[in-house]
Amino acid sequence: MNDNGGLNFIKVFAAAVAACALLAAGITLLFDPFYVYHKPLPGLKAVLNDKEYQCVGTLRHFDYDAVIAGSSVCENFNNGWFDQGFGCTSVKAIRSYGATADLIYLMDIAYEDHDIRKVFYNIDPSSLYASTETTYISTGCPVYLYDKNPFNDYQYLLNKDVLLEKIPFMLAKSFTDYDEGDSYNWAQWKTFHHLMCMQMYERLDEIKPMEDAHMYDDLAVANTKMLTDMIESHPETEFRFFFSPYSMCWWDNAYRNGERDAVLNAERICIEELIKHDNVHVYYYQDDVEVITNLDNYMDTIHFSKEINRYVLDALREGRDEITASNLDAVLDGMYELSERIVDEHIHEYYD
Repeated sequence: MNDNGGLNFIKVFAAAVAACALLAAGITLLFDPFYVYHKPLPGLKAVLNDKEYQCVGTLRHFDYDAVIAGSSVCENFNNGWFDQGFGCTSVKAIRSYGATADLIYLMDIAYEDHDIRKVFYNIDPSSLYASTETTYISTGCPVYLYDKNPFNDYQYLLNKDVLLEKIPFMLAKSFTDYDEGDSYNWAQWKTFHHLMCMQMYERLDEIKPMEDAHMYDDLAVANTKMLTDMIESHPETEFRFFFSPYSMCWWDNAYRNGERDAVLNAERICIEELIKHDNVHVYYYQDDVEVITNLDNYMDTIHFSKEINRYVLDALREGRDEITASNLDAVLDGMYELSERIVDEHIHEYYD
């Protein structure tokens, strides 16, 4: 009797555990806060605040015909600005640091099952001389959410944080005035002020000798080829590439580190190839003096306020500051000269 009683207890306990696991998995599968299996249920909003966990799912399952691709500087764009300004339905493909290989990985997923009419792609200078290998695995991203292998999804389906935190958060936000266009937005928790920017900038006391202007050429060529391969594979898509306005502290650092010439040459290599394509427009906002020299627009050397995101969107919509074959030299030579003035003049307003 005792043996039978113990065996029955084990069977009941195992059945209870299995039932709880199935219930948990079923709830996660139904609500799917990371959108691994489907888009939001009717009546629920797309609550997007975990790009590493949600970005791939949204690219696979949401309805859209435009992509906003880029690094963290693109997170504070409101999708609705693009939808209204360009007559499209957009979704974000975001990867911190915006390395080309990582963004192309996301773009490839977007193209799997979607006809994409427009791509708005932010180019960070560092992405042009970053590794040409993706970094998702090396940085510990949840790649089990990216593949199509159902046998490793237990890490998502049986995750108590998803069940007890992510799903309730999604449900709560769905019944508030949460703006779905503010996907991955982080600006509301940050302070944009010159004191914050200066605090985050570790300025070198001495200026290093300028490095060889061609030291990034090989990587720039390789990263640019990934972009042009995408462009040529999708002639039906209109691409708008843009260089966002980093603060003058970033340029001061590039100069003091001896990298300024190499950075500008990498940009030249990329832009020269991009503008050869009929379905491409390239816009350059790094040289906007009023924006980049006002450190109250920034929280660090790179990240600017949502107002500057809006400024960039309006500039894109109006087609301002487009680079063409006829003005490429003037634009980049102008950035070279502006970087000199930053180091010799503008930066001293804050650091003297």
